[in-house]
Amino acid sequence: MAKISLTLIQTFYQVARHGSFSAAARELNLSYQSAANHVRRLEQILNGRLIDSEQGAKRIALTPRGRTLYNLLHPELDIMLERLTKLIENQRSSLRIGMPQAIFFYLFPKVLSRFRQSFPELELDVYERDTVLAELVKNGSLDICISERYFGDPIVPQRLLGSYRLSLVYPRAWGPPPDQKDIPLWTRGRPFITYEPGQTLRNLSIDYLSRNGAEVQPLLSTSGSSSVKRCVENGLGFSIIPFWCIQPEDVAIESVRLSNLPEVRVYFGNAGFLQKHPMVQQLFEDCLSELVGTFLDPPRDEEFRPPAL
Repeated sequence: MAKISLTLIQTFYQVARHGSFSAAARELNLSYQSAANHVRRLEQILNGRLIDSEQGAKRIALTPRGRTLYNLLHPELDIMLERLTKLIENQRSSLRIGMPQAIFFYLFPKVLSRFRQSFPELELDVYERDTVLAELVKNGSLDICISERYFGDPIVPQRLLGSYRLSLVYPRAWGPPPDQKDIPLWTRGRPFITYEPGQTLRNLSIDYLSRNGAEVQPLLSTSGSSSVKRCVENGLGFSIIPFWCIQPEDVAIESVRLSNLPEVRVYFGNAGFLQKHPMVQQLFEDCLSELVGTFLDPPRDEEFRPPAL
């Protein structure tokens, strides 16, 4: 007989408890199809039907065997999972966080200073990446991600921290700044420095500069805002980067805040099973305290905000 995994048992238990696949899927941060597949697999292993459900029906019914199994599990499974969660949380000695290089380099040290006051002994592992953050959380490589992308994935719940504006930056020797409405035309024929393919800010910049059918071909692509800005400082070209990357000591570059571009939203995401973990909640609150109102504009009422955890 094949081994029965805890995942299959937990999915069946939640389906039986809530009376539907969709409610169990929401509880477990699974897709509807995944929840159904888990139950079907458990039925195959046990060689018997556990649930009766008609195509398109919103509610399910337990078979006699399914009712017996549910009664065996309830309430012991809840107690076991609660104890297992506490054990894992108590043993967690590090927190793995992923975010774009610019957010870590320019913004996150302020957050870490505050967070370390609450957890001074905790080891923090930071991955400076823009892409594949959702996948890294889902496969267990990351616990938390701060991203400029909304994933729309229930397995990686996200909360909106706020938004920020982008700025055009170019060598100061190029002369006075252009009017915002003239920037796409002003940049034509000038060397363009930007981020690696696939990164959010590269896509936003190219969309903006290619308005009216202009062809945009970067001269140089690199991994993060500090590298992009360094190239601009050395006269290699212009770029579009977060406004908070520009410091008072950056005397070799000129900048123009781009209010005619959409604001870039910043989201805080985490593995679903850690959503109530005190470290995760503390880090979220520290991000709000240190970033919103200074580097990030707070969310407006009309903005989409994923449900609070």
